[in-house]
Amino acid sequence: MDNSKIKRYTVTAALPYTNGPVHIGHLAGVYLPADTYVRYLRSNHRDVKFICGSDENGVPITLKAKKEGTTPQAVVDKYHKIIGDSFKEFGVSFDIYHRTSSPMHHQTASDFFETLYEKGVFTEEITEQYYDESAKTFLADRYITGTCPKCGFENAYGDQCENCGSTLNATDLINPKSTLSGEPPVRKETKNWFLPLEQYEERLRAYIESHKEWKPNVYGQCQSWLNAGLQPRAMTRDLDWGVRVPVKDAEGKVLYVWFDAPIGYISATKELFEYARLDVWNPKAEEYYITENGMEKGSWEEYWKDDATKLVHFIGKDNIVFHCIIFPAMLMAHGGYILADNVPANEFLNLEGQKISTSKNWAVWLNEYLVEFKDKQDVLRYVLTATAPETKDNDFTWKDFQARNNNELVAVFGNFVNRVVVLTHKYFGGKVPMLMEVTEQDQQVIDELALFPGKISASIENYRFREALTEVMNVARLGNKYLADTEPWKVIKTDEDRVRTILNIGLQIIATLEILIEPFLPFTADKLMKMLNYGGHQWEDAGKMNLLVRGHQLNEPVLLFEKIEDAEVQAQIDKLNQSKIDNTLANAVAAPAKENIDFDQFSAMDIRVATIIAAEKVEKTKKLLKLTLDTGLDQRTVVSGIAEFFTPEQVIGQQVSVLVNLAPREIKGILSQGMILMSENSDGKLTFVAPVQNHVNGSVIR
Repeated sequence: MDNSKIKRYTVTAALPYTNGPVHIGHLAGVYLPADTYVRYLRSNHRDVKFICGSDENGVPITLKAKKEGTTPQAVVDKYHKIIGDSFKEFGVSFDIYHRTSSPMHHQTASDFFETLYEKGVFTEEITEQYYDESAKTFLADRYITGTCPKCGFENAYGDQCENCGSTLNATDLINPKSTLSGEPPVRKETKNWFLPLEQYEERLRAYIESHKEWKPNVYGQCQSWLNAGLQPRAMTRDLDWGVRVPVKDAEGKVLYVWFDAPIGYISATKELFEYARLDVWNPKAEEYYITENGMEKGSWEEYWKDDATKLVHFIGKDNIVFHCIIFPAMLMAHGGYILADNVPANEFLNLEGQKISTSKNWAVWLNEYLVEFKDKQDVLRYVLTATAPETKDNDFTWKDFQARNNNELVAVFGNFVNRVVVLTHKYFGGKVPMLMEVTEQDQQVIDELALFPGKISASIENYRFREALTEVMNVARLGNKYLADTEPWKVIKTDEDRVRTILNIGLQIIATLEILIEPFLPFTADKLMKMLNYGGHQWEDAGKMNLLVRGHQLNEPVLLFEKIEDAEVQAQIDKLNQSKIDNTLANAVAAPAKENIDFDQFSAMDIRVATIIAAEKVEKTKKLLKLTLDTGLDQRTVVSGIAEFFTPEQVIGQQVSVLVNLAPREIKGILSQGMILMSENSDGKLTFVAPVQNHVNGSVIR
């Protein structure tokens, strides 16, 4: 879209399901890039509305209610507040954080469906849907699990495989079963209303192909869908939770969640302007909040129906098809709405080398982070932006989190700011010194500084936020190098005027940093403004050398960032490992029992207590240890496949249980006389079966 023709922006962030808190994967994938983009636009005086809200309909809500033994309404009320409060504390600057259980949304979604219904857009079809005979209910896609036909993952949902990301139909699953009863469902006839996507295929293709500038993952996935041929998709479901289908003969049916959810962007915008029109603040803070940015006069339709509006959807890659195929088809069918100019979807963020899993509690939850790392919102914002999965899946680790804080935020950014402000207070009473004679060295720094705002703007405008943040940090690196090269702490002894120039330039760099860092680290920008004792500047001011005038009084310096100690990150790693243990125990399934043996067979086994007195690795093997055991009867050699779990040094002195009358066997040229008893958990980890208290070697185990 030609930027010269843009009058306003509508920026949406994917509506999070209110079946749990948000985690770092959500933040890195959607909410941080969206917030950075919007803050940048505001700094450039752009008219922008930042829209989001809780997705409170759909099967994930009812599944959570069932799991927690409560009602869907109780679930959405609980998690809407947790999510909304977390976003606010984290500095995500929505103009409105709405909810799809609101009357405004139900009415907007119903009206939208009715318009399409009256235009004859939908086809009415009787199809066979899965039905749980035990629960006596039709099963929505998320109530069905089975084996993915594309990747073989055994726990794929009826609408999507979370392992390979493929969009599915429930009838595609192999060996499907109901999540309500665990029983295989049967097929039963039911009537639903379908959106004939194939009728919009040519228009959708033209739309997609006019946006070859989209990210390759977005453009490629859209082309893949179009090339496979679009099929009709049901826009209603047999459920009792959601927006009721507003037509006759639709009892017990609600709108498909991916029909009503994107309409939530529209209903939220309408709600924003409704409150502005009434000139009232939100009456129920527990339902949604509207920031001061939202108290605007005007019409919501300008932000959804005017060709001079640029619409941008920030989503994760698992939502591409819904925002680039289904929602645009709905808007085309309705008429009068603009389509998204860009859909900058990110890939997935993994955690400590593993896929984030909410069901397994393998996640870093935002609400918990805000408690455990109080006042360190910007550290997480920085790390998630610096490692954002913009072009491929990426990995978050706590050690990297610590290293980036200590080696970049503290040692580079914070160090530069602190040195300049401290020296200004020390030498000039905290007042901005006069810019004296400018040397060639100074001019090079001034010229280089002036180039950064343009480079960073280009990166942000093209949704390359990692690249943009790197350039902001390069401004701090420029400042650090300038100080190191000029050494004002030495020059002050012989040339005070030279130091005036050095510190003046250093302070102007800090003032520019405050502007450039605000979209990324707003809390740090606020600290800088207070330290500089200045109200802040707009993007157009960045790179200029007159932001702080001579004699301007600075406030006392404060540390922008603090080091994160090893113990803090180890506590988080231990917390994740405990989640893994808890999940393993909760899902452990005992191996089936072997066939029965008689007492004589059992009595034939001679199991004794023994002590390992020597151990060494068996050459050219990964799994084998050669052990020397004192059995109380003799000293003998046993070869054991435990080298992946224990080093030789760890096992010497360990008491074990050993089957001493097992027939000798040669293993890798070593005669092994016996077998050590081990237990194996569900992860395959081995543990010695040993007496709780020390026993005399040779003691019989009965």
